[in-house]
Order: sequence, then structure tokens, then C-alpha cells
Amino acid sequence: MIKNILFDMGGVLVKFDRHFFIARLGVSAEDEELLMRHVFLSREWAQMDRGSLTDTEASKLVCARLPERLHEAADKLVSMWERPIISYDGMDALIGELKENGYRIYLLSNASYRQHDYWPTIPESRYFDDTLISADVHLVKPQPEIYLEACRKFGIRASESVFIDDTPINVEGAYYTGMDGIVFHGDTAEIREELRKRGVKLQ
Repeated sequence: MIKNILFDMGGVLVKFDRHFFIARLGVSAEDEELLMRHVFLSREWAQMDRGSLTDTEASKLVCARLPERLHEAADKLVSMWERPIISYDGMDALIGELKENGYRIYLLSNASYRQHDYWPTIPESRYFDDTLISADVHLVKPQPEIYLEACRKFGIRASESVFIDDTPINVEGAYYTGMDGIVFHGDTAEIREELRKRGVKLQ
């Protein structure tokens, strides 16, 4: 029986579109490619998620590889990518209903230390019983250890839990530690149906 619903953050609770974040800075196509490569697809971004670099440290290293004209843009992508928060249609209602029906709601996300600053600004955060952020434990999905650590921290059983993430390999990681898992494709109605198939009480 499912008692616990674990959610990823970027790409599930809030939209995480790298191309959109870069495009709204108004840079050229050539500079868009540079920013994608040296910010979002960089080793430093992964190190922020693992907690081995702060956002400030990562920004300095990224900017050192970029022309000066892109320093401000790169820093904004590192330190303010989430502004403004854009949630998925229907997600707030879904999580609110799950909470009202007695399910425990948790966050399990690959994110940097700065997540603690902006987490309260995400509307759905008010429903969550607890959170586990990769930077805090120096582990990242899909490492098995992070799912086991989530179960330990939250005091839950993997067999009574389902994990929702937009990245298939992260869902697979949860599956191999005993959780059920659902891949989110941007459609909240699909998630409702998948949860209902697992016996979760929803309209």
C-alpha cells in the first residue's frame, strides 16, 4: 500500500527549461550555446548538486571560461535561474489533494545549497512534510544511497513509497532500492492516472 509520495523538484514541481532560461536573457544564438555548455552542461553545475561547490564558487569558475560580456548572464543562470517560479498546471491541486487524503509528501531533489533559500517561494512547498536535497548529503540521484538516505531521514519504507521524477534513470534508481516510480512527462493528469493505478486515493 502506498503511503508516501516523493517528488523531484525541477521538471516536476517547477518547470526547468534550460533553453528558456537562457533565451530570456536576450543573448545571441552563439552566446546561448556558450552559456548552455559552460553553465548548465558544466562540471560545476553537477558539483553544485553534489554539494562540493557553492553557487558563488561555481559562478566564478564558469565565468573564468567565458568572455566578459557573458559574466553577468552566467551569474544570473547560476544564482537566479528560478526567477520567476513557473509551476506545472494542476500540480498544486494534485499535491493538495494527496495531502488532504492523508498521504505523506516529500521532496527528493538534485539541487544546490541555494535551494533552501528559494524553496519557500515554490507554492507547493507548503504541503511537504520534509525534504532531502542532494547538496546536503553529498549524494545525487540516481545513486542508490540517496534513496536509502531519504527513507532513513523521512522514517518511511521504500515498499510503501512512490517516487516521481522527469528523468527516467532517476526513477529507475528509486525502483532498484524498492520504491515504485513514475516518470513525469509534463502532464499532471497522467500522474493522477498513474497514481490511481497504484491504489492512491484521488478523484
